[in-house]
Amino acid sequence: MSAMINKEAVVTAQVIDLVLRERALALSSREWKHRLAGYGYAIKETDHGQVVETLPDRVEVGVLPVPPEV
Repeated sequence: MSAMINKEAVVTAQVIDLVLRERALALSSREWKHRLAGYGYAIKETDHGQVVETLPDRVEVGVLPVPPEV
């Protein structure tokens, strides 16, 4: 018997990891969003926080965790 894996959740986690890694590497918010566009993703600001979405279709992928305050 094999374990069931939710592939959509795995892909979402991988995309969120990519976005967070790129945020750590970028020197500004503008650069970060430009780098994400190169991967085919965008950030949408909402009342619930930042949402990652695909380009050009604007399909929501997931919500980003709130960065820790410095």
